[in-house]
Amino acid sequence: MRYTFRSIVSLCAALMLLIGCGQRNGHADELSESSEAKALLQGVWIDEDTENVVFKLQGDSVYYADSTSVPAYFKVVGDTLYIGTSGRYHIEKHSEHVLWFKSQDGELVKLNKDDDSKEEFVRPQTQILTLTEVLKKDTVVFWEGERYHLYIAVNPTKYKVSRHALNEDGLDVENIYYDNIIHLSIFQGSQQLYSSDLRKQHYEKLVPAQFFANSVVNDMDYYKTDAQGFHLNLSLCTPGDATCYLIEHVVSFKGKLTTTKLQDN
Repeated sequence: MRYTFRSIVSLCAALMLLIGCGQRNGHADELSESSEAKALLQGVWIDEDTENVVFKLQGDSVYYADSTSVPAYFKVVGDTLYIGTSGRYHIEKHSEHVLWFKSQDGELVKLNKDDDSKEEFVRPQTQILTLTEVLKKDTVVFWEGERYHLYIAVNPTKYKVSRHALNEDGLDVENIYYDNIIHLSIFQGSQQLYSSDLRKQHYEKLVPAQFFANSVVNDMDYYKTDAQGFHLNLSLCTPGDATCYLIEHVVSFKGKLTTTKLQDN
């Protein structure tokens, strides 16, 4: 049979596509989730040294012993344990009653299954955390013979912010925090000069996107008064972390607000 150059090229391309598909399908099969490993992992797991409960694996979910960590999905693929969206742990040893894996910080975590605690373990209701309670601050300022009164109120909301962090076992866990809204009012005598609710969304363009996603409005303090107006500093912080940005707010004597990022801590 006689082949043209074009037909040979087409045949080679088809064969390469077929081989490539076969390799991809085989690779996908190798990376499929292990239902047998998941079945063996069901139960309550305790730290080999401290005998403290680390988590309970039930169905597709991980339930932690503390009330601040959100339950997460888990699976086993090859020699890796996946928990939640970002937890990935290399399994060193795995049997029905023994589980060793490397934590996020490189430490070897050694767990034993505790059959006696299987029925005793009670999944705690997830606690949503707040950074501050309702907080009110009053400040009286005199400037060029005029008396001004500044009111600051920090109010917790029901807006939820998620943050991932490593727990004491080196596991990536998710905690949920309530954000705050700060109300600021400034009066000149009985006349209201400025009044507004300050929300996290007002500062999205002032801080890095990743920080913004995990941050909450924390607090606000009066700093000084000068010819520009009243200077107040608002802190935007990552919950459970020392990282904060200070946002300077300047309210002019005509009631106009300007904001500037000062620094990060």
